[in-house]
Amino acid sequence: MWYERAAPPWWLKPLALTYGALAGSRRLLYAKRLQRSARMPVPVVVIGNLSVGGTGKTPLVCWLCARLTERGFHPGVVTRGYGGRLPDVRLVGRSDDPAVVGDEPLLLARRTGAPVAVGRDRPAASQLLVNAGCNVVLSDDGLQHYALARDCEIVVIDGERRFGNGWLLPAGPLREAPARLASADAVVMNGGEVTSDGALRMRLDAERVLSVIGNLGKALAEFAGSTVHAVAGIGNPERFFSMLRAHGLDVIAHALPDHARLQAGDITFGDERAVLMTEKDAVKCAGIAGPKHWYVPVTASFDAADSERLIDIVMQAIARRAIEVRV
Repeated sequence: MWYERAAPPWWLKPLALTYGALAGSRRLLYAKRLQRSARMPVPVVVIGNLSVGGTGKTPLVCWLCARLTERGFHPGVVTRGYGGRLPDVRLVGRSDDPAVVGDEPLLLARRTGAPVAVGRDRPAASQLLVNAGCNVVLSDDGLQHYALARDCEIVVIDGERRFGNGWLLPAGPLREAPARLASADAVVMNGGEVTSDGALRMRLDAERVLSVIGNLGKALAEFAGSTVHAVAGIGNPERFFSMLRAHGLDVIAHALPDHARLQAGDITFGDERAVLMTEKDAVKCAGIAGPKHWYVPVTASFDAADSERLIDIVMQAIARRAIEVRV
């Protein structure tokens, strides 16, 4: 219903209007300083979205973390840790249990090499990053978490699914109305056709396939022409399946709920075909995978002009914050 542009049932519409009123009121309370946002002693860059489900935030966080590191910064990432069961905040270790810290925090820690803090209390988790020596905080999926003050907002849109049927939860996929984009510092369109004025075009590239266990790697092109099982427990599984098909693979698709806790039966299909999965799923499969299980890491990329523009937006926000601190 959400993504087939179908009109929601009448009884969901009042719920969506109520959700919108509550979300708008909460944002207004922070805007009017009736509720206080915690301001960190370092710049905070939020990467978020308007809709539920995957839009490509995590690859963008990895991309931005690498670009800031190249410029001499020491970024850290703060995230909620969906799918984990932490009662408090903590830094994530590369060997942590994804069932405890969450799958995306563990992926971010392994991919970026930067400190990653996880927990419901984002200001407290961000302070752990500051204590660890980070001088920029990247807030993954933090657009609606106004308790943490931000210096820059980047909103990521799924270029294929966009805003679905245009309704707020639960009648549609939106957390906030598209008008919210006007207050963001940058809008990034992941795939599809850029139709929003000023939107930056991002794509997700996949070239390599890595074994879930061991240290084997091969080109994704080596699987072209073969039939494989594809497992995706992400917000938009079809994006993963379509990517594999675009590389010439015949895909037997196995879509799972986002952040699903995988069991052996979820990745075992009674034949000898290779099983390809997303990187987010792979971090949960180390103890149940075999030699035919592989994952496909994706990397965010931009055209040179859009890359430079996005970095300029972030650097300007960092510079503004530096001036504020000096004053």
